[in-house]
Amino acid sequence: MADECFRHPRLAAVHDALDTDRGDLDAYLRMAGEFGARRVLDIGCGTGVFALLLADRGIEVVGVDPAAASLAVARGKPGAARVRWIEGDAASLPPLRTDLATMTANVAQAITGPEAWQGTLRGAYEALRPGGHLVFETRDPARRAWEEWDREHTHRVVEIPGAGAVESWCDLLDVSGPLVTFRWTYVFTADGGVLTSESTLRFRDRAEVEADLTGRGFEVREVRDAPDRRGRELVFVARRA
Repeated sequence: MADECFRHPRLAAVHDALDTDRGDLDAYLRMAGEFGARRVLDIGCGTGVFALLLADRGIEVVGVDPAAASLAVARGKPGAARVRWIEGDAASLPPLRTDLATMTANVAQAITGPEAWQGTLRGAYEALRPGGHLVFETRDPARRAWEEWDREHTHRVVEIPGAGAVESWCDLLDVSGPLVTFRWTYVFTADGGVLTSESTLRFRDRAEVEADLTGRGFEVREVRDAPDRRGRELVFVARRA
């Protein structure tokens, strides 16, 4: 199930305005060209930012996400009719034959349960044509990113058209092995509304991810750095044999 920040209509409506820097997607767009992708599956597509960038380039896109509120935002954007939107997850997709499957924005970390993770990899494998690629990122656990998930490092106030000023910050709640739990608080100053969203992410190291991929039949071609977050992310490029 998606976290509240993606499921709640009010939070989904302001998500893009609170996350305006999407320079992380440039590398994925380049890889779509590198692999000659004409059909792409965007797993965890959220509000559709990446899916619509692909569609603008004439690529056939399927976007899947379990959060209905985020998909409603995606469907309301210009050009949304060019994308096939599916409410659900990668483990329950209809038959597809794509050239590329992606999980941007550390979506892979939000899939914490072993069964759900294996189901996601299986679904991605089955959605790809032979020779198709799966590309996704995950934070390098050695960098301990969660140590900056506190109010001091994350507090901000953003003025959003139609919503007014939204104040937000993060509080780290728990670190238990590879699982990190935190809570975002959002204050809508126009009416004093306060909403919270609690999330848990799984930090997998390189060896674990590579073993999971090969165990699902993928060939791990390489592990890249993220150009916009050098030394912080592991970007896996895997191929369906």
